[in-house]
Amino acid sequence: MYIIFLKFSENRKNAAQYMAGHKKWLSDGIKDGDFLMAGTLGNGLGGAVLARGGSLAAMQELVNEDPFVRAKVVTAEIHEFTPSVAADAFQALLVKEAAE
Repeated sequence: MYIIFLKFSENRKNAAQYMAGHKKWLSDGIKDGDFLMAGTLGNGLGGAVLARGGSLAAMQELVNEDPFVRAKVVTAEIHEFTPSVAADAFQALLVKEAAE
C-alpha cells in the first residue's frame, strides 16, 4: 500500500489548466482499483492518495501519468505503507495486502 502526497509546486498557478485531466487520472485510478481514496491536504498544500498494489516502480510510473505531475503543478512523494491494524470497516484491506 502507498500514501502519495501531491504537494503544490512552482507551477501551481497552472492547476486550473490541468484540473480536468488530474480528476480523470484520479477517477481512472479508483475505477482500476489502484487508488482507494483521494482528497485535499489542509492549508491548500495539495492532495493525498491512498493506493495499493504493485511495486514502488509501478506506482511511480502511475503517478508520473498524472497531468499535475507532468506539468509540475505538484511534486509527488510516494511512501510505502504496510498497515498492520485497522478498524472493522478496513479489515478487508489488511487481508488483501497480506495476499499480494
